[in-house]
Amino acid sequence: MKPIQPTELVFDPALPLEQACTIPNRWYTDAEILAAEKAMVFGRHWVVVGRFDQVSRPGEYLTCHVGDEPIIVLRGEDGELRGFFNVCRHRAARVMTHECGVATKLRCPYHGWTYDLYGQLRGVPEFEGVENFQREENGLWPVHVATWGPLVFVHLGEPAMSLEEFLHPLGKALEPFAIDQLRFYGRQVYDLACNWKVYCDNYLDGGYHVNSIHPALAGVLDYKNYRTELFNYFSVQSSPMKAPDAADDPSAAMVRTGPAAAYVYLYPNFMINCYSGVMDTNTVLPLGPERCRVIFDFYFAPTNDPTAEHRYAQSMMVADKIQAEDVAICEDVQRGLHSRAFTSGRFSVRREAGVYHFHRLLAADLKGGSGMFSGD
Repeated sequence: MKPIQPTELVFDPALPLEQACTIPNRWYTDAEILAAEKAMVFGRHWVVVGRFDQVSRPGEYLTCHVGDEPIIVLRGEDGELRGFFNVCRHRAARVMTHECGVATKLRCPYHGWTYDLYGQLRGVPEFEGVENFQREENGLWPVHVATWGPLVFVHLGEPAMSLEEFLHPLGKALEPFAIDQLRFYGRQVYDLACNWKVYCDNYLDGGYHVNSIHPALAGVLDYKNYRTELFNYFSVQSSPMKAPDAADDPSAAMVRTGPAAAYVYLYPNFMINCYSGVMDTNTVLPLGPERCRVIFDFYFAPTNDPTAEHRYAQSMMVADKIQAEDVAICEDVQRGLHSRAFTSGRFSVRREAGVYHFHRLLAADLKGGSGMFSGD
């Protein structure tokens, strides 16, 4: 896809935060911008596609979309993890249509072409007499795949850096939360009437909206000591935890505990929310210029405590309440982006460095650059 020209961007990522404006409203409503993002943002970086526990044993697979590309990741009989475009080489149907499962072979439901777990074409029904056709040249197209902690990533192109380099030094930032010891518990899915970037902006505002939108969460976060740290391709928001005041909503305090909370945003569309013994991850998927889907996966520390199930359910209910509050404001923002009274906004220097960091990364990709804006 042709890179969007700087004259079309109407956004200056070279300005200091004190002088900068946000990306313009067109970026949140225009189908052409979204098409460019799918190709030049989602198609250019390591992207989270699932959980390690979904593909930990031979034959296990998961399917997903990265931008508009259907992808399958599977564990081979040799124990290796592999990724492929989930597109049959005959007529482009998806080879595997379930979200996840176990298979000994990959069989396209359209005409029955069959591939092994190495992606090699094995079965080609009723293809006698076809000339200049080499079965070994018609296997599934591979994609790069790698894992980090409980997560599975893919890269659709040729990675400019390894996943470890892309994530450095995220492991150190999350070390206090021991996320490798947590176990997946459940999932909730939300469809929102807003652009995917509206949701990311909301997440990245340095807690700016917490006191106004999330009263229960505000009761346990030490807002005056809330901080944002910026790295190459991610940012970390952190806050000390505190006991709620008598007048505060106590629901979050019952399931959000520990000395500190951390909120990680990983470019372009993934979030990790950590408390003591609790983690949820959010994957934001664009469904259209003004629609997105947010997938919440919940993890908890394993325990033999008989009350744990109740506590886990309560934790997910609190997350659902907070998400409902975010949905309402994000959808309201999307409606406002169509107003003739708004083109772009300004940043809170104290709170919104994370939003500007996101916008600069996005602008670099859409201009056809390296994917990371290096200027200050």
